[in-house]
Amino acid sequence: MQRTKLHDLIDLAKEESSERRRELLRSVTDLFFTTEAERGGQEMDLFDDILSQLSSEMEEVVRIELAERMATADAPPSGLLRALARDQSIAVAQPVLTGSRALTEDDLLVVARTRGQEHLRAISQRETVSQAVTEAIVERGDDQTLGVLLRNEGAELSREAHEIVVDRAAENPELHEAVVGRSSVPPDLLNEMYFVVEARLRDKILERNSELDPAAVEAALAAGRKKVATLHGSLPADYAEAEKAIRTMRLRNAITPPVLAGFLRNRETTKFLVALSEMAGIDFQTARRILEKRELDALSIVCKAAGFERSLFLTFAVLILDRDANALGRAREYGELYETLPVEAAQRTIRFWRMRRTTGDVAAA
Repeated sequence: MQRTKLHDLIDLAKEESSERRRELLRSVTDLFFTTEAERGGQEMDLFDDILSQLSSEMEEVVRIELAERMATADAPPSGLLRALARDQSIAVAQPVLTGSRALTEDDLLVVARTRGQEHLRAISQRETVSQAVTEAIVERGDDQTLGVLLRNEGAELSREAHEIVVDRAAENPELHEAVVGRSSVPPDLLNEMYFVVEARLRDKILERNSELDPAAVEAALAAGRKKVATLHGSLPADYAEAEKAIRTMRLRNAITPPVLAGFLRNRETTKFLVALSEMAGIDFQTARRILEKRELDALSIVCKAAGFERSLFLTFAVLILDRDANALGRAREYGELYETLPVEAAQRTIRFWRMRRTTGDVAAA
């Protein structure tokens, strides 16, 4: 080993000249790379001490150069690497946080828990990000950071992290595409996004549903039924009365498509929703949301899955849009879409709407 050269460099560490220190840092770094195969444990510790001490006193441009070189090293000095990763300057930390394979999970967790959003985004772009690290990022990251993390398929997200992300995305349209486009989002959570995303993303959700393996869907649904969350929102005051009336009518086989349309036409809204939810196999709150928000594309899925005729769907659409000056035109437009909607895709989507948010482990299908 170049003992004399190394000790000369150690002596130069006392140098106070900034330019001379930059020269020294480059020399030590060159020595590290040119003698990599010959270094032993003690020599590595010595390199680590020298480089760590000098780098902390260097200008940013020099630290950036050092970080870029160390980011590609197979076995860089660990103390120096951690110092560069924690550097307050993201320009210094970025290459190490994004590219160094020598950083341990603990190293990354320290940065994720103590540094700002730019550092979190750098970690989020790593080739792989462990579940523990992604949980720390989800906990502290802003929406921009979450977007970067979600677009990285190499980042592992737990069920709980996915739920947090979906809740955040429901409030921020900037996250919609990242959530819908991520392959690891569990099917039930993906379908929760249906009611908040724009039309083109709804189409992507339906496309994903149509591609799911039936056996995998059943497994996801079975796991999701382990624990059902409380439904949001209170029931209408006439719910009990309406439910009793529908129960009686059902016993007489009196719930027919014309009766359903009559409920809606006569503004017997709760009866209509109770009957629709039972016939379509969805929960009352989902049916209520569709009606209140006049979600005709969602209503088309419900009607298609329930086997309703196109004419009945169009009747519902016109009645729901009665305040709209172009109700008939819009209804016809949705009617055309109704014709092209595959029954299988509608039925699979409905099966997810039947589930409420769970705390169980639902695997992505």
